[in-house]
Amino acid sequence: MSDLTGTGTGTGTGTGTGAGTVEHVLEVRGLEASAGGRAVLHGIDLTVRSGEVHVIMGPNGSGKSTLAHALMGRPGTEVTAGSVTMDGHELVGEPAWRRARAGLFLALQHPVEVPGVGLASLLAAAGVGDGGGTAPAALDDRMTDEAKAVGLDPKLLRRPLNVDLSGGEAKRTEMVQLGVLRPAICVLDEVDSGLDVDALGDVARRLQQATEEWGVGILAITHFNRFLVQLEADLVHVMVDGRIVATGDAALALQLEQTGYAGYRDPR
Repeated sequence: MSDLTGTGTGTGTGTGTGAGTVEHVLEVRGLEASAGGRAVLHGIDLTVRSGEVHVIMGPNGSGKSTLAHALMGRPGTEVTAGSVTMDGHELVGEPAWRRARAGLFLALQHPVEVPGVGLASLLAAAGVGDGGGTAPAALDDRMTDEAKAVGLDPKLLRRPLNVDLSGGEAKRTEMVQLGVLRPAICVLDEVDSGLDVDALGDVARRLQQATEEWGVGILAITHFNRFLVQLEADLVHVMVDGRIVATGDAALALQLEQTGYAGYRDPR
């Protein structure tokens, strides 16, 4: 979502992993964070590279959204220990807009309405459009193409950001931002919630294409294996009580959907 909310927007700095391009790396080491005065994260370690898809799954209240907010620097989430670097540059202590400029993008679980601000204006402020060397007509074409790719009526792009949109429409608008801005690393906070079956497929396919098209690295928070039918996970991480307690391949997501998290919870 927009820098205007303090939650961060990508900037088109992702360059992909093909010939002649640079690999980007998001490195998280020993991350501890609190929210609302309560310690939530306890020593998170992750490495997400260009073109990789990492998935975070876990029960409600396990700290998944807090992790997303800590990575993006959302106000109200305090990093108390550890490091978050993008291509070796320390992000902890940086405002959300600087993290966005470094190539990090957060798609929100609950996109907010921003009355009076159109999507084109938002993208121009983020460095696309006139300020980024892209003519307004070309920006409009890119927005329209990305909207069609995720099954969003391009007419909705003319509304103030997320105003009077359904939950699914707002989530797909986040994906339009992603496709236009082309960040290096994208954090998805349950972007699949609120999407019907068709929209879920559209969004997952576009994300998979993005990993190949410009090499975006993805850290996707989800509860559902069905999101991973079209989006191919490289690694699945299980988070319980603010800790990553298990890591495996895509088969782990299917196992979790069938068995739940009982075997990963502290019996105390």
